[in-house]
Amino acid sequence: MEIVVMPKLGFNMDEGKLISWYKGEGDAISKGEPLFSIETDKTNIDVEAAQDGVVRRLLIDEGETVPVTLPIAIIAGADEDISAAEQEALAQLGGGTAVNGTVPEQSTPEAAAVHEPPRKAPVATPAEKAAGAGDYDYDVIVIGGGPGGYVAAIKAAQLGLHVALAERDRLGGVCLNRGCIPTKAFLRSAESLREVRAAADFGVKGVNASKAALDMKKVQARKADVVSRLVGGVESLLKKNKVDVLRGDADIADAHTVTVSGDSHSTASIIIATGSEIKGLPPGVVRQDDVLTSDTLLELESLPKDIVIIGGGVIGVEFAYFLAVAGVKVSIVEFLDRILPPVDAEIAELVSSDLERLGIDIRTGAKVTSVEGNAVTFEQGGKTESIGAERVLMAVGRAPRLTVDTDRLGISTERGAIVTDEHMRTSVPGIYAIGDVNGKVMLAHTASAEGIVAAENIAGRDVSMRYDAIPSAVYISPEAASVGLSEDDARGRYGDAVRVGRFPIAANGKSMVAGETSGLVKVIVDSKYGEILGAHLYCMHATDMIAEIATAIRAEATAEEVAAAVHPHPTVSEAVMEAFHAALGAAIHC
Repeated sequence: MEIVVMPKLGFNMDEGKLISWYKGEGDAISKGEPLFSIETDKTNIDVEAAQDGVVRRLLIDEGETVPVTLPIAIIAGADEDISAAEQEALAQLGGGTAVNGTVPEQSTPEAAAVHEPPRKAPVATPAEKAAGAGDYDYDVIVIGGGPGGYVAAIKAAQLGLHVALAERDRLGGVCLNRGCIPTKAFLRSAESLREVRAAADFGVKGVNASKAALDMKKVQARKADVVSRLVGGVESLLKKNKVDVLRGDADIADAHTVTVSGDSHSTASIIIATGSEIKGLPPGVVRQDDVLTSDTLLELESLPKDIVIIGGGVIGVEFAYFLAVAGVKVSIVEFLDRILPPVDAEIAELVSSDLERLGIDIRTGAKVTSVEGNAVTFEQGGKTESIGAERVLMAVGRAPRLTVDTDRLGISTERGAIVTDEHMRTSVPGIYAIGDVNGKVMLAHTASAEGIVAAENIAGRDVSMRYDAIPSAVYISPEAASVGLSEDDARGRYGDAVRVGRFPIAANGKSMVAGETSGLVKVIVDSKYGEILGAHLYCMHATDMIAEIATAIRAEATAEEVAAAVHPHPTVSEAVMEAFHAALGAAIHC
Protein backbone atom coordinates (compact mmCIF):
# COMPACT_ATOMS: atom_id res chain seq x y z
CA MET A 1 0.00 0.00 0.00
CA GLU A 2 1.22 3.53 -0.80
CA ILE A 3 -0.11 6.66 0.88
CA VAL A 4 0.57 9.33 -1.74
CA VAL A 5 1.36 12.73 -0.21
CA MET A 6 1.72 16.23 -1.56
CA PRO A 7 5.45 16.27 -2.35
CA LYS A 8 7.91 18.93 -1.19
CA LEU A 9 9.73 19.77 -4.41
CA GLY A 10 11.73 22.78 -3.25
CA PHE A 11 13.26 24.27 -0.13
CA ASN A 12 10.71 27.10 -0.04
CA MET A 13 7.70 25.00 -1.01
CA ASP A 14 5.18 24.59 1.81
CA GLU A 15 2.04 23.74 -0.17
CA GLY A 16 1.05 22.54 -3.60
CA LYS A 17 -1.97 22.96 -5.84
CA LEU A 18 -3.35 19.86 -7.56
CA ILE A 19 -3.84 20.67 -11.23
CA SER A 20 -5.11 17.32 -12.52
CA TRP A 21 -5.40 13.62 -11.77
CA TYR A 22 -4.17 11.37 -14.58
CA LYS A 23 -5.90 8.33 -13.06
CA GLY A 24 -9.32 7.83 -11.54
CA GLU A 25 -10.39 5.61 -8.67
CA GLY A 26 -10.27 1.98 -9.73
CA ASP A 27 -7.65 2.55 -12.44
CA ALA A 28 -4.54 0.37 -12.46
CA ILE A 29 -1.22 2.21 -12.36
CA SER A 30 2.40 1.13 -12.78
CA LYS A 31 5.45 2.35 -10.94
CA GLY A 32 6.86 5.39 -12.78
CA GLU A 33 3.57 6.21 -14.52
CA PRO A 34 2.31 9.81 -14.06
CA LEU A 35 -0.39 9.98 -11.38
CA PHE A 36 -1.03 13.70 -10.98
CA SER A 37 0.21 17.18 -11.82
CA ILE A 38 0.81 19.93 -9.28
CA GLU A 39 1.56 23.63 -9.51
CA THR A 40 4.29 25.24 -7.45
CA ASP A 41 5.71 28.72 -8.12
CA LYS A 42 3.65 28.71 -11.33
CA THR A 43 5.49 25.66 -12.62
CA ASN A 44 3.51 22.51 -13.39
CA ILE A 45 5.23 19.27 -12.37
CA ASP A 46 4.08 15.72 -13.07
CA VAL A 47 4.46 13.28 -10.18
CA GLU A 48 4.81 9.54 -10.79
CA ALA A 49 3.56 6.57 -8.84
CA ALA A 50 6.13 4.92 -6.58
CA GLN A 51 4.66 1.41 -6.88
CA ASP A 52 2.35 -0.76 -8.96
CA GLY A 53 -1.25 -1.07 -7.84
CA VAL A 54 -4.76 0.28 -8.18
CA VAL A 55 -5.83 3.84 -7.40
CA ARG A 56 -8.18 3.07 -4.52
CA ARG A 57 -8.92 6.57 -3.24
CA LEU A 58 -8.36 10.17 -4.39
CA LEU A 59 -8.50 12.34 -1.29
CA ILE A 60 -8.57 15.85 -2.78
CA ASP A 61 -10.15 17.48 -5.82
CA GLU A 62 -8.44 19.08 -8.77
CA GLY A 63 -7.82 22.74 -7.98
CA GLU A 64 -7.37 22.17 -4.25
CA THR A 65 -4.25 23.42 -2.45
CA VAL A 66 -2.90 21.47 0.53
CA PRO A 67 0.27 21.65 2.64
CA VAL A 68 3.17 19.43 1.67
CA THR A 69 3.42 15.93 3.23
CA LEU A 70 -0.36 15.63 3.71
CA PRO A 71 -1.98 12.56 2.08
CA ILE A 72 -3.79 13.05 -1.22
CA ALA A 73 -4.33 9.50 -2.56
CA ILE A 74 -4.07 5.81 -1.70
CA ILE A 75 -2.67 3.16 -4.01
CA ALA A 76 -3.08 -0.48 -3.00
CA GLY A 77 -3.97 -3.91 -4.24
CA ALA A 78 -7.44 -4.36 -5.69
CA ASP A 79 -8.65 -6.40 -2.69
CA GLU A 80 -6.47 -4.82 0.00
CA ASP A 81 -8.25 -3.38 3.07
CA ILE A 82 -7.55 0.38 3.12
CA SER A 83 -10.16 1.47 5.68
CA ALA A 84 -7.68 2.24 8.46
CA ALA A 85 -5.34 4.12 6.12
CA GLU A 86 -8.26 6.04 4.66
CA GLN A 87 -9.52 7.05 8.10
CA GLU A 88 -6.09 8.27 9.18
CA ALA A 89 -5.56 10.17 5.91
CA LEU A 90 -8.87 11.99 6.17
CA ALA A 91 -8.14 12.86 9.77
CA GLN A 92 -4.83 14.41 8.74
CA LEU A 93 -6.68 16.41 6.11
CA GLY A 94 -8.91 17.88 8.81
CA GLY A 95 -12.00 15.76 8.40
CA GLY A 96 -12.54 16.64 4.75
CA THR A 97 -14.19 14.31 2.29
CA ALA A 98 -12.60 12.20 -0.36
CA VAL A 99 -13.16 12.95 -4.02
CA ASN A 100 -16.09 10.59 -4.15
CA GLY A 101 -17.67 12.39 -1.21
CA THR A 102 -17.50 9.50 1.26
CA VAL A 103 -16.23 9.76 4.81
CA PRO A 104 -15.58 6.67 6.94
CA GLU A 105 -18.17 6.23 9.71
CA GLN A 106 -15.50 6.59 12.40
CA SER A 107 -14.54 10.08 11.13
CA THR A 108 -16.80 12.42 13.13
CA PRO A 109 -16.48 16.21 13.03
CA GLU A 110 -15.30 16.13 16.65
CA ALA A 111 -12.61 13.56 15.89
CA ALA A 112 -11.57 15.49 12.82
CA ALA A 113 -11.17 18.65 14.85
CA VAL A 114 -8.72 16.90 17.14
CA HIS A 115 -6.48 15.99 14.19
CA GLU A 116 -6.95 19.14 12.12
CA PRO A 117 -3.65 20.86 11.45
CA PRO A 118 -3.30 24.55 12.42
CA ARG A 119 -4.79 26.85 9.82
CA LYS A 120 -2.23 29.06 8.10
CA ALA A 121 -2.83 32.75 7.65
CA PRO A 122 -3.77 33.71 4.09
CA VAL A 123 -0.68 33.93 1.92
CA ALA A 124 -0.29 37.04 -0.20
CA THR A 125 0.18 36.50 -3.90
CA PRO A 126 3.64 37.23 -5.32
CA ALA A 127 2.31 40.37 -6.96
CA GLU A 128 0.94 41.56 -3.62
CA LYS A 129 4.33 40.92 -2.04
CA ALA A 130 6.16 42.94 -4.68
CA ALA A 131 7.59 46.12 -3.25
CA GLY A 132 4.99 48.86 -3.47
CA ALA A 133 2.63 46.65 -5.47
CA GLY A 134 -0.29 48.68 -6.72
CA ASP A 135 -1.83 49.85 -9.95
CA TYR A 136 1.24 49.43 -12.19
CA ASP A 137 1.75 48.11 -15.70
CA TYR A 138 4.24 45.57 -14.35
CA ASP A 139 5.37 44.11 -11.06
CA VAL A 140 8.98 44.34 -12.23
CA ILE A 141 10.87 45.67 -15.24
CA VAL A 142 14.37 44.36 -15.87
CA ILE A 143 16.75 46.63 -17.79
CA GLY A 144 19.23 44.51 -19.72
CA GLY A 145 18.88 41.06 -21.25
CA GLY A 146 22.24 39.51 -20.38
CA PRO A 147 22.78 36.41 -18.19
CA GLY A 148 21.71 38.39 -15.13
CA GLY A 149 18.76 40.21 -16.64
CA TYR A 150 17.06 37.44 -18.55
CA VAL A 151 17.48 34.98 -15.66
CA ALA A 152 16.01 37.53 -13.23
CA ALA A 153 13.08 38.10 -15.58
CA ILE A 154 12.34 34.39 -15.97
CA LYS A 155 12.64 33.71 -12.24
CA ALA A 156 10.35 36.63 -11.41
CA ALA A 157 7.79 35.36 -13.90
CA GLN A 158 7.99 31.87 -12.42
CA LEU A 159 7.25 33.43 -9.03
CA GLY A 160 4.00 34.83 -10.41
CA LEU A 161 5.05 38.38 -11.18
CA HIS A 162 4.08 40.31 -14.31
CA VAL A 163 7.45 41.02 -15.90
CA ALA A 164 8.94 43.03 -18.74
CA LEU A 165 12.54 42.98 -19.94
CA ALA A 166 14.02 45.94 -21.81
CA GLU A 167 16.91 45.26 -24.20
CA ARG A 168 18.41 47.59 -26.78
CA ASP A 169 20.57 44.94 -28.51
CA ARG A 170 20.51 41.16 -28.85
CA LEU A 171 19.29 39.10 -25.94
CA GLY A 172 22.03 37.30 -24.06
CA GLY A 173 24.17 40.37 -23.44
CA VAL A 174 27.94 40.56 -23.80
CA CYS A 175 28.43 37.03 -22.47
CA LEU A 176 26.40 35.32 -25.13
CA ASN A 177 27.12 37.62 -28.07
CA ARG A 178 30.62 39.07 -27.55
CA GLY A 179 32.14 37.32 -24.56
CA CYS A 180 31.89 33.93 -22.90
CA ILE A 181 30.28 31.90 -25.67
CA PRO A 182 32.04 33.20 -28.81
CA THR A 183 35.39 33.14 -27.01
CA LYS A 184 34.88 29.53 -26.01
CA ALA A 185 33.84 28.68 -29.57
CA PHE A 186 37.20 30.07 -30.71
CA LEU A 187 39.02 28.10 -28.02
CA ARG A 188 37.26 24.89 -29.05
CA SER A 189 38.57 25.36 -32.57
CA ALA A 190 42.07 25.82 -31.14
CA GLU A 191 41.70 22.59 -29.18
CA SER A 192 40.66 20.73 -32.32
CA LEU A 193 43.79 22.01 -34.05
CA ARG A 194 45.96 20.82 -31.14
CA GLU A 195 44.32 17.39 -31.27
CA VAL A 196 45.08 17.07 -34.98
CA ARG A 197 48.69 18.02 -34.40
CA ALA A 198 48.98 15.43 -31.61
CA ALA A 199 47.11 12.68 -33.46
CA ALA A 200 50.27 10.69 -34.27
CA ASP A 201 51.06 10.44 -30.56
CA PHE A 202 47.85 8.45 -30.14
CA GLY A 203 48.53 6.06 -33.01
CA VAL A 204 46.60 7.93 -35.68
CA LYS A 205 48.33 7.78 -39.06
CA GLY A 206 47.66 9.40 -42.41
CA VAL A 207 47.23 12.89 -40.94
CA ASN A 208 49.56 15.58 -42.29
CA ALA A 209 49.74 17.69 -39.15
CA SER A 210 52.18 20.11 -40.75
CA LYS A 211 49.39 21.42 -42.98
CA ALA A 212 46.80 21.71 -40.23
CA ALA A 213 45.58 25.29 -39.72
CA LEU A 214 42.46 27.21 -38.81
CA ASP A 215 40.10 28.47 -41.48
CA MET A 216 38.94 31.62 -39.72
CA LYS A 217 35.91 32.07 -41.97
CA LYS A 218 34.66 28.64 -40.89
CA VAL A 219 35.59 29.35 -37.29
CA GLN A 220 33.52 32.52 -37.49
CA ALA A 221 30.61 30.70 -39.13
CA ARG A 222 30.55 28.05 -36.42
CA LYS A 223 30.77 30.70 -33.71
CA ALA A 224 27.88 32.63 -35.26
CA ASP A 225 25.75 29.48 -35.45
CA VAL A 226 26.35 28.61 -31.79
CA VAL A 227 25.56 32.17 -30.69
CA SER A 228 22.44 32.36 -32.87
CA ARG A 229 21.02 29.14 -31.48
CA LEU A 230 21.61 30.21 -27.90
CA VAL A 231 20.09 33.66 -28.47
CA GLY A 232 17.06 31.93 -29.98
CA GLY A 233 16.90 29.73 -26.90
CA VAL A 234 16.80 32.78 -24.60
CA GLU A 235 14.03 34.31 -26.71
CA SER A 236 12.03 31.09 -26.44
CA LEU A 237 12.49 30.88 -22.68
CA LEU A 238 11.26 34.44 -22.20
CA LYS A 239 8.26 33.78 -24.39
CA LYS A 240 7.51 30.50 -22.61
CA ASN A 241 7.54 32.29 -19.26
CA LYS A 242 5.35 35.12 -20.59
CA VAL A 243 7.94 37.86 -20.14
CA ASP A 244 7.23 40.94 -22.28
CA VAL A 245 10.35 41.98 -24.19
CA LEU A 246 10.56 45.74 -24.75
CA ARG A 247 13.02 46.63 -27.52
CA GLY A 248 15.01 49.84 -27.34
CA ASP A 249 17.08 52.05 -25.05
CA ALA A 250 15.74 52.09 -21.50
CA ASP A 251 15.96 54.80 -18.88
CA ILE A 252 14.56 55.22 -15.38
CA ALA A 253 12.38 58.30 -14.95
CA ASP A 254 11.70 57.56 -11.27
CA ALA A 255 11.54 54.58 -8.93
CA HIS A 256 8.34 53.36 -10.57
CA THR A 257 8.68 54.47 -14.20
CA VAL A 258 10.86 53.08 -16.99
CA THR A 259 10.93 54.58 -20.46
CA VAL A 260 11.88 52.43 -23.44
CA SER A 261 12.41 54.27 -26.71
CA GLY A 262 10.21 57.09 -25.43
CA ASP A 263 7.34 54.91 -24.17
CA SER A 264 6.68 55.01 -20.42
CA HIS A 265 5.89 51.91 -18.38
CA SER A 266 4.98 51.93 -14.69
CA THR A 267 6.32 49.22 -12.42
CA ALA A 268 6.40 48.28 -8.76
CA SER A 269 10.09 47.31 -8.89
CA ILE A 270 13.08 47.74 -11.21
CA ILE A 271 16.14 45.56 -11.73
CA ILE A 272 19.14 47.25 -13.35
CA ALA A 273 21.21 44.70 -15.28
CA THR A 274 23.07 46.84 -17.79
CA GLY A 275 26.34 44.91 -17.57
CA SER A 276 29.77 46.31 -18.36
CA GLU A 277 31.84 47.85 -21.12
CA ILE A 278 35.42 47.49 -22.31
CA LYS A 279 38.01 49.48 -20.36
CA GLY A 280 40.90 51.19 -22.08
CA LEU A 281 44.05 53.08 -21.28
CA PRO A 282 43.90 56.89 -21.00
CA PRO A 283 43.45 58.72 -24.35
CA GLY A 284 46.93 60.20 -24.02
CA VAL A 285 48.41 56.69 -24.06
CA VAL A 286 46.49 55.10 -26.90
CA ARG A 287 43.87 56.03 -29.48
CA GLN A 288 41.18 53.41 -29.10
CA ASP A 289 40.55 53.17 -32.85
CA ASP A 290 44.18 52.05 -33.35
CA VAL A 291 43.79 48.84 -31.37
CA LEU A 292 41.69 45.70 -31.34
CA THR A 293 39.28 44.98 -28.50
CA SER A 294 37.73 41.68 -27.49
CA ASP A 295 34.70 42.68 -29.58
CA THR A 296 36.60 43.39 -32.78
CA LEU A 297 39.04 40.49 -32.47
CA LEU A 298 36.09 38.11 -32.31
CA GLU A 299 35.04 39.35 -35.76
CA LEU A 300 38.39 38.80 -37.53
CA GLU A 301 38.28 36.52 -40.57
CA SER A 302 42.06 36.44 -40.88
CA LEU A 303 44.69 36.47 -38.17
CA PRO A 304 47.79 38.70 -37.95
CA LYS A 305 51.26 37.16 -37.99
CA ASP A 306 52.03 38.76 -34.61
CA ILE A 307 50.18 40.67 -31.90
CA VAL A 308 50.82 42.50 -28.63
CA ILE A 309 48.16 42.00 -25.94
CA ILE A 310 47.94 44.74 -23.32
CA GLY A 311 46.64 43.03 -20.19
CA GLY A 312 47.35 39.63 -18.68
CA GLY A 313 44.03 38.97 -17.00
CA VAL A 314 41.59 36.24 -17.97
CA ILE A 315 40.53 37.93 -21.23
CA GLY A 316 44.09 38.59 -22.35
CA VAL A 317 45.32 35.11 -21.43
CA GLU A 318 42.47 33.30 -23.19
CA PHE A 319 43.03 35.28 -26.40
CA ALA A 320 46.80 34.80 -26.11
CA TYR A 321 46.32 31.04 -25.87
CA PHE A 322 43.96 30.91 -28.85
CA LEU A 323 46.19 33.05 -31.04
CA ALA A 324 49.38 31.19 -30.11
CA VAL A 325 47.83 27.81 -30.90
CA ALA A 326 46.61 29.26 -34.21
CA GLY A 327 50.19 30.18 -35.10
CA VAL A 328 50.32 33.88 -34.19
CA LYS A 329 53.42 35.24 -32.43
CA VAL A 330 52.03 36.64 -29.17
CA SER A 331 53.39 39.05 -26.57
CA ILE A 332 51.59 39.91 -23.33
CA VAL A 333 52.34 43.18 -21.52
CA GLU A 334 50.94 43.18 -17.96
CA PHE A 335 51.14 46.07 -15.49
CA LEU A 336 51.16 43.87 -12.34
CA ASP A 337 53.94 41.54 -11.29
CA ARG A 338 52.26 38.42 -12.70
CA ILE A 339 49.54 37.39 -15.10
CA LEU A 340 46.12 36.30 -13.82
CA PRO A 341 46.27 38.43 -10.64
CA PRO A 342 43.07 36.98 -9.08
CA VAL A 343 44.34 33.40 -9.46
CA ASP A 344 46.34 31.65 -6.74
CA ALA A 345 50.00 32.62 -7.26
CA GLU A 346 51.23 29.02 -7.55
CA ILE A 347 48.66 28.20 -10.22
CA ALA A 348 49.34 31.46 -12.08
CA GLU A 349 53.04 30.57 -12.21
CA LEU A 350 52.24 27.16 -13.73
CA VAL A 351 49.98 28.81 -16.32
CA SER A 352 52.69 31.33 -17.16
CA SER A 353 55.28 28.58 -17.70
CA ASP A 354 52.96 26.63 -20.01
CA LEU A 355 52.10 29.75 -22.02
CA GLU A 356 55.80 30.50 -22.46
CA ARG A 357 56.30 26.94 -23.73
CA LEU A 358 53.73 27.81 -26.41
CA GLY A 359 56.06 30.63 -27.47
CA ILE A 360 54.20 33.49 -25.77
CA ASP A 361 56.45 36.34 -24.61
CA ILE A 362 55.17 37.53 -21.21
CA ARG A 363 56.29 40.89 -19.80
CA THR A 364 55.07 41.59 -16.26
CA GLY A 365 55.57 44.68 -14.10
CA ALA A 366 55.32 46.64 -17.34
CA LYS A 367 53.53 50.00 -17.53
CA VAL A 368 52.39 50.91 -21.03
CA THR A 369 53.27 54.52 -21.79
CA SER A 370 52.20 54.76 -25.42
CA VAL A 371 50.85 52.89 -28.40
CA GLU A 372 51.99 54.48 -31.62
CA GLY A 373 51.06 52.74 -34.82
CA ASN A 374 51.58 49.07 -33.99
CA ALA A 375 54.35 49.59 -31.45
CA VAL A 376 53.67 49.26 -27.72
CA THR A 377 56.10 51.15 -25.51
CA PHE A 378 56.32 50.35 -21.81
CA GLU A 379 58.45 50.88 -18.74
CA GLN A 380 59.79 47.75 -17.05
CA GLY A 381 62.42 47.51 -14.34
CA GLY A 382 63.45 51.14 -14.80
CA LYS A 383 63.97 50.69 -18.54
CA THR A 384 61.87 51.72 -21.51
CA GLU A 385 61.18 49.02 -24.07
CA SER A 386 59.05 48.70 -27.16
CA ILE A 387 57.46 45.74 -28.96
CA GLY A 388 56.21 46.06 -32.51
CA ALA A 389 53.54 43.82 -34.02
CA GLU A 390 51.00 43.76 -36.82
CA ARG A 391 48.12 44.28 -34.38
CA VAL A 392 47.58 45.37 -30.77
CA LEU A 393 44.79 43.99 -28.54
CA MET A 394 43.50 46.01 -25.60
CA ALA A 395 42.50 43.56 -22.85
CA VAL A 396 42.74 45.50 -19.60
CA GLY A 397 39.33 44.46 -18.32
CA ARG A 398 35.79 45.77 -18.13
CA ALA A 399 33.99 48.49 -16.15
CA PRO A 400 30.34 48.75 -14.98
CA ARG A 401 28.07 50.23 -17.64
CA LEU A 402 25.84 52.91 -16.11
CA THR A 403 23.11 53.96 -18.53
CA VAL A 404 20.91 55.69 -15.96
CA ASP A 405 21.45 58.96 -14.12
CA THR A 406 22.27 57.55 -10.70
CA ASP A 407 22.81 61.00 -9.16
CA ARG A 408 19.40 62.26 -10.24
CA LEU A 409 17.72 59.08 -8.98
CA GLY A 410 19.66 59.05 -5.71
CA ILE A 411 21.25 55.68 -6.38
CA SER A 412 24.53 55.35 -4.49
CA THR A 413 27.63 54.40 -6.48
CA GLU A 414 31.21 53.61 -5.55
CA ARG A 415 34.13 53.61 -8.01
CA GLY A 416 31.69 53.66 -10.91
CA ALA A 417 29.56 50.73 -9.71
CA ILE A 418 26.08 50.72 -8.18
CA VAL A 419 26.18 49.89 -4.47
CA THR A 420 23.93 46.99 -3.44
CA ASP A 421 23.31 45.02 -0.26
CA GLU A 422 23.15 41.22 0.06
CA HIS A 423 19.53 41.31 -1.17
CA MET A 424 20.65 43.17 -4.34
CA ARG A 425 18.81 46.31 -3.22
CA THR A 426 20.20 49.73 -4.13
CA SER A 427 19.89 52.82 -1.93
CA VAL A 428 16.51 53.57 -3.59
CA PRO A 429 13.61 51.37 -2.38
CA GLY A 430 12.23 49.20 -5.17
CA ILE A 431 15.33 49.46 -7.37
CA TYR A 432 17.75 46.53 -7.53
CA ALA A 433 21.06 46.11 -9.40
CA ILE A 434 22.65 42.83 -10.49
CA GLY A 435 25.61 41.63 -12.51
CA ASP A 436 28.62 43.62 -13.68
CA VAL A 437 26.90 46.95 -13.05
CA ASN A 438 27.28 46.48 -9.27
CA GLY A 439 30.95 45.60 -9.69
CA LYS A 440 31.00 42.88 -7.03
CA VAL A 441 32.07 39.76 -8.96
CA MET A 442 32.01 40.44 -12.69
CA LEU A 443 31.19 36.93 -13.93
CA ALA A 444 28.18 35.73 -15.90
CA HIS A 445 27.21 33.06 -13.40
CA THR A 446 27.38 35.60 -10.57
CA ALA A 447 24.96 37.82 -12.48
CA SER A 448 22.54 34.92 -12.92
CA ALA A 449 22.68 34.05 -9.22
CA GLU A 450 22.16 37.69 -8.27
CA GLY A 451 19.21 37.87 -10.66
CA ILE A 452 17.51 34.98 -8.89
CA VAL A 453 18.14 36.57 -5.49
CA ALA A 454 16.69 39.90 -6.64
CA ALA A 455 13.61 38.25 -8.14
CA GLU A 456 12.92 36.24 -5.01
CA ASN A 457 13.23 39.29 -2.76
CA ILE A 458 10.89 41.28 -5.00
CA ALA A 459 8.39 38.41 -4.74
CA GLY A 460 8.38 38.72 -0.95
CA ARG A 461 10.98 36.18 0.08
CA ASP A 462 13.99 36.94 2.24
CA VAL A 463 17.01 35.68 0.28
CA SER A 464 20.63 36.79 0.51
CA MET A 465 23.46 36.52 -2.00
CA ARG A 466 26.59 34.62 -0.96
CA TYR A 467 29.91 35.48 -2.56
CA ASP A 468 32.20 33.08 -0.70
CA ALA A 469 31.61 30.12 -2.99
CA ILE A 470 31.58 31.62 -6.48
CA PRO A 471 33.89 29.74 -8.85
CA SER A 472 36.00 31.40 -11.53
CA ALA A 473 37.53 29.81 -14.61
CA VAL A 474 40.13 30.28 -17.33
CA TYR A 475 39.38 28.27 -20.47
CA ILE A 476 42.86 27.55 -21.77
CA SER A 477 44.43 24.09 -21.87
CA PRO A 478 44.91 22.85 -19.24
CA GLU A 479 41.94 24.70 -17.76
CA ALA A 480 42.30 26.72 -14.56
CA ALA A 481 39.48 27.07 -12.04
CA SER A 482 39.25 28.43 -8.51
CA VAL A 483 36.81 28.90 -5.67
CA GLY A 484 37.26 30.48 -2.26
CA LEU A 485 40.51 31.88 -0.89
CA SER A 486 43.95 31.68 -2.44
CA GLU A 487 46.75 30.35 -0.25
CA ASP A 488 48.11 33.86 0.31
CA ASP A 489 44.68 35.20 1.30
CA ALA A 490 44.01 32.23 3.58
CA ARG A 491 47.33 32.63 5.39
CA GLY A 492 46.72 36.36 5.70
CA ARG A 493 43.37 35.68 7.33
CA TYR A 494 44.08 32.51 9.35
CA GLY A 495 47.85 32.58 9.81
CA ASP A 496 49.39 29.16 10.30
CA ALA A 497 46.02 27.53 11.01
CA VAL A 498 45.71 26.32 7.42
CA ARG A 499 46.69 23.14 5.66
CA VAL A 500 47.43 22.94 1.96
CA GLY A 501 46.92 19.74 0.01
CA ARG A 502 48.44 19.28 -3.43
CA PHE A 503 48.08 16.52 -5.98
CA PRO A 504 50.13 16.61 -9.19
CA ILE A 505 48.12 15.87 -12.31
CA ALA A 506 51.05 13.82 -13.63
CA ALA A 507 50.04 11.18 -11.06
CA ASN A 508 46.42 11.00 -12.28
CA GLY A 509 45.61 8.02 -14.50
CA LYS A 510 42.90 9.64 -16.63
CA SER A 511 45.15 12.64 -17.35
CA MET A 512 47.99 10.35 -18.34
CA VAL A 513 45.71 8.44 -20.71
CA ALA A 514 44.61 11.74 -22.26
CA GLY A 515 48.19 12.96 -22.60
CA GLU A 516 47.41 16.00 -20.41
CA THR A 517 49.79 15.62 -17.47
CA SER A 518 50.64 19.25 -16.79
CA GLY A 519 48.95 20.78 -13.79
CA LEU A 520 48.00 20.58 -10.17
CA VAL A 521 45.02 20.35 -7.84
CA LYS A 522 45.51 22.45 -4.72
CA VAL A 523 43.12 22.74 -1.78
CA ILE A 524 43.29 24.96 1.30
CA VAL A 525 41.74 23.78 4.55
CA ASP A 526 41.28 25.17 8.05
CA SER A 527 43.40 22.89 10.26
CA LYS A 528 41.11 23.15 13.30
CA TYR A 529 37.69 22.28 11.88
CA GLY A 530 38.49 20.95 8.42
CA GLU A 531 36.59 23.83 6.81
CA ILE A 532 37.29 24.15 3.09
CA LEU A 533 38.73 27.62 2.54
CA GLY A 534 39.61 27.41 -1.14
CA ALA A 535 40.53 25.21 -4.07
CA HIS A 536 42.56 25.80 -7.21
CA LEU A 537 42.60 23.41 -10.15
CA TYR A 538 44.89 23.48 -13.16
CA CYS A 539 44.07 20.44 -15.25
CA MET A 540 41.76 19.13 -17.95
CA HIS A 541 38.05 19.45 -16.99
CA ALA A 542 38.94 21.88 -14.18
CA THR A 543 36.10 24.26 -15.09
CA ASP A 544 33.58 21.44 -14.70
CA MET A 545 35.08 19.89 -11.57
CA ILE A 546 35.29 23.13 -9.58
CA ALA A 547 31.50 22.99 -9.04
CA GLU A 548 31.98 20.02 -6.71
CA ILE A 549 34.08 22.09 -4.34
CA ALA A 550 31.85 25.16 -4.68
CA THR A 551 28.93 22.97 -3.63
CA ALA A 552 30.94 21.56 -0.72
CA ILE A 553 31.78 25.06 0.52
CA ARG A 554 28.17 26.17 0.15
CA ALA A 555 26.98 23.08 2.06
CA GLU A 556 29.67 23.59 4.70
CA ALA A 557 31.12 20.15 4.03
CA THR A 558 34.50 19.42 5.55
CA ALA A 559 37.71 18.26 3.95
CA GLU A 560 37.14 14.84 5.53
CA GLU A 561 33.73 14.54 3.89
CA VAL A 562 35.01 15.37 0.40
CA ALA A 563 37.97 13.04 0.86
CA ALA A 564 35.62 10.26 1.94
CA ALA A 565 33.31 10.71 -1.07
CA VAL A 566 33.99 7.93 -3.56
CA HIS A 567 35.15 9.39 -6.89
CA PRO A 568 34.89 7.26 -10.04
CA HIS A 569 38.05 5.73 -11.50
CA PRO A 570 39.66 6.62 -13.79
CA THR A 571 38.66 10.27 -13.78
CA VAL A 572 40.44 13.55 -13.32
CA SER A 573 38.06 14.22 -10.42
CA GLU A 574 40.01 11.70 -8.35
CA ALA A 575 42.71 14.35 -8.09
CA VAL A 576 40.30 16.46 -6.01
CA MET A 577 39.79 13.61 -3.55
CA GLU A 578 43.55 12.98 -3.44
CA ALA A 579 44.32 16.64 -2.75
CA PHE A 580 41.97 16.63 0.24
CA HIS A 581 43.61 13.43 1.50
CA ALA A 582 46.94 15.26 1.19
CA ALA A 583 45.60 18.23 3.16
CA LEU A 584 44.66 15.82 5.93
CA GLY A 585 48.16 14.35 5.94
CA ALA A 586 47.05 11.07 4.43
CA ALA A 587 47.83 11.22 0.71
CA ILE A 588 47.32 7.87 -1.03
CA HIS A 589 48.86 8.22 -4.49
CA CYS A 590 51.57 10.83 -4.02
